[in-house]
Amino acid sequence: EEELPDGLGENCSQEEEEDDSESDASSVAGLSPNGSVALISRNCIKCLTPPAEAQEQMLKPALVCSLFPNVPPTIYFSTRNERVEKLPWEQRKLLRWKMSTVTPNIVKQTISRSHFRVSKKSNDWLGCWGHHMKSPSFRAIREHQKLNHFPGSFQIGRKDRLWRNLLKMQTRYGKKEFNFFPQSFILPQDIKLLRKAWEEGASRQKWIVKPPASARGIGIQVIHKWSQLPKRRPLLVQRYLHKPYLIGGSKFDLRIYVYVTCYDPLRVYLFKDGLVRFASCKYSSSMKSLSNKFMHLTNYSVNKKNTEYKSNSDETACQGHKWALKALWSYLTQKGVNSEAIWEKIKDIVIKTIIASEPYVNSLVKMYVRRPYCCHELFGFDIMLDENLKPWILEVNISPSLHSNSPLDVSIKGQMIRDLLNLAGFVLPSMDNVASRPGTGSNSTPSLVSAVKQKPKPASELFTAEKMKRAYYLTQKVPDQDFYSSVLDFLTPDDVRILVEIEDEYSRRGQFERVFPTHISMRYLRFFEQPRYFNILATQWELKYYLNKHKGLELLRNWCVKGYHTGGGTDLAQMWSLPKSFFLQKSNIQSNGFSKLELGRLG
Repeated sequence: EEELPDGLGENCSQEEEEDDSESDASSVAGLSPNGSVALISRNCIKCLTPPAEAQEQMLKPALVCSLFPNVPPTIYFSTRNERVEKLPWEQRKLLRWKMSTVTPNIVKQTISRSHFRVSKKSNDWLGCWGHHMKSPSFRAIREHQKLNHFPGSFQIGRKDRLWRNLLKMQTRYGKKEFNFFPQSFILPQDIKLLRKAWEEGASRQKWIVKPPASARGIGIQVIHKWSQLPKRRPLLVQRYLHKPYLIGGSKFDLRIYVYVTCYDPLRVYLFKDGLVRFASCKYSSSMKSLSNKFMHLTNYSVNKKNTEYKSNSDETACQGHKWALKALWSYLTQKGVNSEAIWEKIKDIVIKTIIASEPYVNSLVKMYVRRPYCCHELFGFDIMLDENLKPWILEVNISPSLHSNSPLDVSIKGQMIRDLLNLAGFVLPSMDNVASRPGTGSNSTPSLVSAVKQKPKPASELFTAEKMKRAYYLTQKVPDQDFYSSVLDFLTPDDVRILVEIEDEYSRRGQFERVFPTHISMRYLRFFEQPRYFNILATQWELKYYLNKHKGLELLRNWCVKGYHTGGGTDLAQMWSLPKSFFLQKSNIQSNGFSKLELGRLG
């Protein structure tokens, strides 16, 4: 292996920045044939020299301890002002990263500060930031490895699938809840519906035409005549938001970073900062201006070609054609706008959009992924505010660009990636786990005694009591607070394992804000295609302890000390004291896969 040089590309401007691309390749460091980092830019040699102030950097421990006993630590990822101590060689040699042609430099820099090396072999790595794969390919990811994608996330990452899924939610739950994506038509199949909507519309209506799986503004055009519609190729035709909120006469959109650590239970985070991207020509509603992409598109990759484009290197300044999200909130607040209310609306539509993809992703994870630990994903939500400051989702990127060649980008994306990798909770594997053949899968957990990171046991091995409890709470098809509130009266080993994982993860959130689960998440449970037991558990936990975190943490610590979360010491007597209805719903229980023998034991 070759160790990643400290400071790789940190001060380098060779990297082309594409804030809205669905993938980004590095021009500073690529993958050589033997899998090591190949330094390929002559102008970037100076980037490899550690900063002069490195001696004064704060020293940080290599591992972050859990909040709970008997739970393994996670690998620490530092900021640029920190230095991470080196682990003993026996542990440090396990810090291997699989490089891809799309691994961004900002990720390379962050992992290099934690002493990761590039893996030369195909199967001895801990982490990879790479391309999305076809679902069956996820089978190859071993239990101690993490890839930055979930199978099936293209269900919101492709514009046509996003519209189909949100339309389905809108049909099921009404426009009031799911009216935050412009009306769209997928061609050629929706051509008759589009024609009807077109003819029913006003004479001066505008439509925006987009390829369903492109990025960076490629192939996008705004039209107002039926004759302008491209024929014989797949397209998404969308109502144009012709009355956007303007600042300085220009339209803009927001790049919001959304991070999902797990789909069951669902855990969604929003980064508190982001990017505001302006069109480089002042907006006009005139039909004659529709061909001006500098006016109607906000993509950086389009507007940087305009000679009028002005960059901005100050994350606190409201200047140029790119701002920090926090700068926008300050600007709007000074104008008397309630920016907190806008942020709350954004959180709401993000949660609903992620839930729209949930049934597809969960079914594929169960089919192809060895354990939930193996997947996590960063999404780039592009959101526009209309004249009434209502947020609209334009699209979702499953590989948002992380190119960073300006101080503004480095500051926002660098902090975001560092916090994301800490949230991900990378764990050192045991040597046995690394040594096992890729197809065999070891029974031991990476480095750990704890069942917090264990793959859930097969149903046949679960305690009958655990299976009974899950079956009981899933019999309620419509979420009911009174019914769900008793889920915390008795915690099974799996309950504690999940809650420990949730609380540990939350403690590493940095500048991310968790938006699901929270104490108000009960309102979203009805949008799930089918109820998930762990979503019920997590939501009830947050509702009960969000005002008294300390009490909840103490309760979990006590369970950890007793060893309940490792599968031992369950007090079944408590289980039998649950309401009689818990045991009487045999028709429901039998449908959840109980054997006759188990039902016999229950009388």
